[in-house]
Amino acid sequence: MISWIKGELVSSWQANNKFYILINCQGLGYEIQTLASVIFDIDTNKSSKKEIIIWLKHIKKEDSDMLFGFNSKEQRDFFIEILNIKGIGSQIGMSLLNKFSVNQLINAISNNDKKSISSVQGIGQKMTDRIILELKSKVITKQIEKENLNGNNFLEENKDLDSIFKDIDLTLQSLNYPKKEIKNLFPKLIKNIKNSSLEKKSISFENLLKEAMNYLDNQ
Repeated sequence: MISWIKGELVSSWQANNKFYILINCQGLGYEIQTLASVIFDIDTNKSSKKEIIIWLKHIKKEDSDMLFGFNSKEQRDFFIEILNIKGIGSQIGMSLLNKFSVNQLINAISNNDKKSISSVQGIGQKMTDRIILELKSKVITKQIEKENLNGNNFLEENKDLDSIFKDIDLTLQSLNYPKKEIKNLFPKLIKNIKNSSLEKKSISFENLLKEAMNYLDNQ
């Protein structure tokens, strides 16, 4: 399985609505279907014309052997998630990522934005419903994991606040709030603090506990 490639860019071209690059890697020429954004980066010199690194999804079938290339691992991994949906092929995945960034797709799926998803050529209403149904839980889980990581990093840098959050955690658990809901709440509180929606004088154990309980009671 080929996961990424580093080599000399030989050429790039477009055929209908598909985009391709040819990379020379140790004397072998790899033809890769890619995104318009990859071509754009090459044309605007964001990617070196002498050397390029591309993340790959290798799809091997009885009658074909194809490489799909992306600027980032995040794009590649999201493409793989799309392919895991029954009835959706590689060209639908490429069309989605050609029209939207990964963050835009995540927001559309999280917000049940069927209009945006179905605006991509070749995607009807039934396929739109399937994409949102299959990916929504995965997208939300990844968002929570990312928020938790960012929140943990923020608390490590703010020891006084970290101590307050630990006390709030213990207090909420003693009041029989579910651990999972408490864990998912903290990134929201931290985000409010970082976005200055909470005034500094209100950042105390009592006020943060009150806000946490208010949120949990109104879910």
